[in-house]
Order: sequence, then structure tokens, then C-alpha cells
Amino acid sequence: MEPLLVAGCLIVLLFVIMGSGVWIGLSLLGVGWLAMDLFTRRPVGDAMVTTIWTASSSWTLTALPMFIWMGEILFRSKLSESMFRGLAPWMTRIPGRLLHTNVIGCTIFAAVSGSSAATCATIGKMTIPELRGRGYPEHLIVGSLAGSGTLGLLIPPSLIMIVYAVAANVSIAKLFAAGFIPGFLVAGLFAAYVALWSLLHPQAIPREDKQLSLGAKIHESRHLLPAVFLILMVLGSIYAGIATATEAAALGVAGALILSAVQGSLTRATFKQALLGATRLSCMIALILAGASFLTLAMGFTGLPRALAQWIDAQDLSPYLLIVVLTVFYIVLGCFLDGISMVVLTMAVVLPTIEAAQFDLIWFGIFIVIVVEMAQITPPVGFNLFVLQGMTGHQMPTIARAALPFFLLLCLAVALITVFPEIVSFLPRLMVGK
Repeated sequence: MEPLLVAGCLIVLLFVIMGSGVWIGLSLLGVGWLAMDLFTRRPVGDAMVTTIWTASSSWTLTALPMFIWMGEILFRSKLSESMFRGLAPWMTRIPGRLLHTNVIGCTIFAAVSGSSAATCATIGKMTIPELRGRGYPEHLIVGSLAGSGTLGLLIPPSLIMIVYAVAANVSIAKLFAAGFIPGFLVAGLFAAYVALWSLLHPQAIPREDKQLSLGAKIHESRHLLPAVFLILMVLGSIYAGIATATEAAALGVAGALILSAVQGSLTRATFKQALLGATRLSCMIALILAGASFLTLAMGFTGLPRALAQWIDAQDLSPYLLIVVLTVFYIVLGCFLDGISMVVLTMAVVLPTIEAAQFDLIWFGIFIVIVVEMAQITPPVGFNLFVLQGMTGHQMPTIARAALPFFLLLCLAVALITVFPEIVSFLPRLMVGK
């Protein structure tokens, strides 16, 4: 049977199984099993056991549950409240005023959490009541939070980056470095949109009666010190060469526990909730990674990646057109799958094509992260939309409409890093040997 026909059958089968309610990881394992059993002569059992063990015993992946645990601890701490108190006094003279606390707060929290949903929920639980109470436009509160929450994936440390680095066999440290400038670029685009909208609709932005002196603002900024401490502990240890990404993740957990204890939010109950939450999410990701690794092996035996790469090569697509096609592909895929599933499910097929087109794998990793960010705010499977639906009580279409401008800004970010790849590659090039 032709490899592309095999691919079509496998894709249909995968969506049928997932649509029936089977877990994604088990769906991937099942489709991989059938692919090897029907289309190859390789014994399935020993291949599955070997592949699952190899996928789950990687030392690099140890960083994943540690960063997840750190995010769970911080989610239950008072860090977001402290950040709001430290940021708010400096926002009063900027067009959009306190709406920028969503953007800047998510940017800062993204640097201590690897999860988009955790960033959105943690900042949102503080800013939504505050901004509503002051009379800021509801759609801009929701939209800026939905869009800015996606920065949890792009600004290191990032769970998606770790997964991609393992799949593509690239340096986690270099991938983390590559995310900084694009992350601040996206945050800048979001802040610029909020400011521009506010300038065009000045009557919709409430006036701030309370004006603080410069000394008072500096005094309030002390509340930002816990976040700065944690950022320096995690990212500073990596780029100073003191710790690997895995060791930095462990330092991050220790720092999060210290902060939580100092702030008085660390109790036996919150510790247990954070540990169980991290365990559940880590196990889910591990199962998805194991299933995707086995499906990757099965696809390799069917000859699908090579055939697809040859087919795309035969189309003689320009690099820009290839990126457009992949962007549309991932946007559509993001309507049905979560980010990690998108990455692990497609790497076996996409990476050979990207390598054949001579794209830098570090650059492509950042491209993947940005298009996965888009998936966080596209219905029906947009994690940030689910988070905000629970926090605001709005229906999904309302939240999706509010997030639309920020989705378009992410599309602009993809265009910018494609036309100007130096945005991504500048910092990693400074890290020779790491």
C-alpha cells in the first residue's frame, strides 16, 4: 500500500479512536500497534516495550515534572498578588493603564512557570476582580489575559520547549535562550495593541484617582522581588553554567517552596494538592510521549516520513510557502489537540521535511511554540479559553472573539520571525558549546 494512503488511514483511525473518548496516549499506542501489525513484518511487542522504555527513561525529561511541580506550587502561592501590587503603580500613565498588568504580569510569571494554562489562571485570579472592580472593558480584560497567558509556553522555562528539544534532539539551554527575544516581541505586540485600542477609545478606560510619588512607586516595587528571585534562581543558574535544565528545575521547586512558606501559603493541604496536581499532569504527558514515540517508530517502519518529505520536496515549495502551509496545518490541528500532543504527534513526519528544507531546528522549535500558542486560544480545544470560561463565566464564543486580535498578533509574530530569523537565532549563537 502507498505510504501516503497508509498515512491517511492512520490519521482517520487516530481521530476516530480519540473521538470515542479514549485517552490520547492510549490512542497513539493503539494506532502504532495496528500500523506495525498490518503494514510491517517487525514484531510489535518487543518494539513497543523497547520504545516506551527509551522514551520514558530519558534524563532530560526529568526536568518536565519538576517544572510542572514548581508551577503547581506557585499557582497556590501569593506570587500573583505580589506581582500586581508591584506592577500597578507604574501602569497609571501608560495608555491602557492597569490592563497592562495582564501582559506584564503574564510575561514575568511565564519566566517562572512552564505552562500557559497555569500562567493564565494564576495571573487571572488576581487581575480579573481588580480590573472588573475598576470598570475596565470586559472584552479587553479577557482577551489580553487569554493572549498573554500563552507566553507561559514561549518565555523559558517552557514545558513545550523541553518536549520539542527531546523530540528534535536539540539543546534545551539553546532553545530556552532562543525564546527570550520572540517572547518579549510578542509581549510588546500585545501591549502595543492594548495601548492603541485605549488611545482610540479613551472614554472606555477609567481614570486612576490615586497618584503615587516616585518614592512610593519604588517602595511598592518591593513586591516584585519574589518573582525576580525565582527567575534568577532558575534561569540564572542555567546560563551561568551552574546547573543543567534538570538541576535548575529542582532549584525552582526549592525556591517555590521557600517563597510559598515565607508568604504563608504553604500548608500541608496546599503541598499535597500541588504534588498530586503535578503527578497527574506529569503522568498524562508521560503517557502521551510514550504513545507518540511508539507511533513515531511505527510510522518510520511504514516509510511515511520519507515518503511525505519526498512528496513535499517534489512540490518544490519555497521556504516561505512551506512555513505558510505548516502554519495553517498546525492552526487546524490546534483546534482538536493540545500543544504537547501536537508536537509529539507530528515531529516524526515534519522534522525530515524541515531538515530537507535546511531550516535551523532551534528556529523551527520557536516557530512550533508560537503556533502552539495559537492553539491555546482557538476553540474548541483551547486550554486558555477553558481556564477563562471557568474564571469569568462567559461562553466560549464570547471568549474566543475577545482573544481574536491576540491570535492575529501571534500570526504577525510568526511572519516577523520568518522574515527576520535573527530574532530567534541571535542569543543561541552566543552560547557556543552549551
